Amino acid sequence: MSSRPVVTLTLNPALDLTVQLPELIAGEVNLADRGSLRAAGKGINVAMVLRDLGEQVCVTGVLGQDNREKFDALFVEHQMVNYYQYEQGATRINVKLSETSGRVTDVNLPGLVVSETSWQQLQRTLLQLCEKADWFVLSGSLPKGLATDAYGHICNLLRERGKKVVIDTSGKALHAAVEAAPEVIKPNVQELEQWAGKPLPTQALQEEAVRSLLNRQIRHVVLSDGENGLRWYSREGAWQALPPKVDVVSTVGAGDSLVAGISYGLMNNFSVADTLTLATAVAAMAVNQVGVGITSPLRLDQLKQQVSIKPLSFSC
Repeated sequence: MSSRPVVTLTLNPALDLTVQLPELIAGEVNLADRGSLRAAGKGINVAMVLRDLGEQVCVTGVLGQDNREKFDALFVEHQMVNYYQYEQGATRINVKLSETSGRVTDVNLPGLVVSETSWQQLQRTLLQLCEKADWFVLSGSLPKGLATDAYGHICNLLRERGKKVVIDTSGKALHAAVEAAPEVIKPNVQELEQWAGKPLPTQALQEEAVRSLLNRQIRHVVLSDGENGLRWYSREGAWQALPPKVDVVSTVGAGDSLVAGISYGLMNNFSVADTLTLATAVAAMAVNQVGVGITSPLRLDQLKQQVSIKPLSFSC
């Protein structure tokens, strides 16, 4: 593990109400098998997996003062160093309806409106964290009150100070972030199509868009494609990771687990193959369970042995 902490930034966190049920029937009363309410948000999920992998983690972003208790308790329980800003109001609740088939229906409530005061203080906090950390993971959507180039602005702020930035977002926020040339972006195929502004039904068309991203000085583009696994592109080459076959219990947090595995491998100077193997296995573990985190190191090792890595023919 690295000697310095990693920072995860979550600008639009949520309390996740996850409900598991056999099948969601719209317009009817549905009886759930079980449910849970937990502190979440994409960067927080990333932080939990990194903690399970043994990394020191600092967490920051914006939370609502009115319902902060579950978040504060989570940070203490997992020994994350808390640098959050607290805004007046309540952090949003996201409802995730997870069916036995693996289908997940999300109902996301509006988030906080971030004030200019909180935004300016958050930037000062990130500059302070530059003294502690070399890697920053920026994850998730943007809340109301922030411009669409917020991630791009933060990325520029950090890169000017020699920091490495991993960004996992979508839509207009991804467009702006791309122009700031982070170290890594992790779109899925749909997000890549949104960025390109057109359908990309074939791997050749997807790789054409990836080349355009790499030509913008992004060092690594990691493209996730569901059951087809991951494709990792850089100027040095490209590789594909095929995931192990697992029973899908819930896809909640799988992408965040993937980002955590990618970040861990890069922070610790793993080869691309070893980084892909770890990230793919961590994501497979996530879909095979309820909740985020590495519940069994032994199971993780078993999943890593079932990941298949192959080089791709690709040039930039």
